[in-house]
Amino acid sequence: MGLGLSVLIAMKATAWMLLYLFFSRFGFTVLAIPLLYASLISWLVSIASHPSIDLPMLLGKNPDGTFPILSTIMFSPYLYFNRAFSMARRFLTGDEPYSQICEGLYVGGWPASPRLLPPGNPAIIDCTSEFPRIKEFKGHSYLCVPTWDTRAPQPRQIESAVKWACRKRARNQPVYVHCAYVKVHTEVRTYFNYSSFF
Repeated sequence: MGLGLSVLIAMKATAWMLLYLFFSRFGFTVLAIPLLYASLISWLVSIASHPSIDLPMLLGKNPDGTFPILSTIMFSPYLYFNRAFSMARRFLTGDEPYSQICEGLYVGGWPASPRLLPPGNPAIIDCTSEFPRIKEFKGHSYLCVPTWDTRAPQPRQIESAVKWACRKRARNQPVYVHCAYVKVHTEVRTYFNYSSFF
């Protein structure tokens, strides 16, 4: 098992802090202040994403998948770093944007554009706390289940999402479940088996 999200973010926070100290030591204090800010925000997210705390609501993601302007500004070092990392990772690894688990059920990573969505105007279950709903998806049915990357939603959230997805499938609407990256296949199959989805 790899390092947890909170450890990885703490490492990133430490790297930002070391860069801040390096630049401020050589007299570039004004240029170093954004690095200090990025470090402090990363430490805050690292603490909030620790399994014993597990507070994805910290980032302020709304039920409609948008972020309030204050949250976007305050957490911008974390939010924009994740978006850039997600796009770079998908480009470098060549991961498929989604996979079909069974007829009408797709899983994958954050769809940064409409071309990354499965066909058929799918209903979207968003299991991220750090990625926004793209404006082009406003016509899609949408359920936000804010969850830190590498963590699972709470059992009541899972049950609610499964029921929501089953209602959509009963109307022959495809369902797309996504997390930050393409790592949810086994979990989705387990949850939907639990609900006799298949």
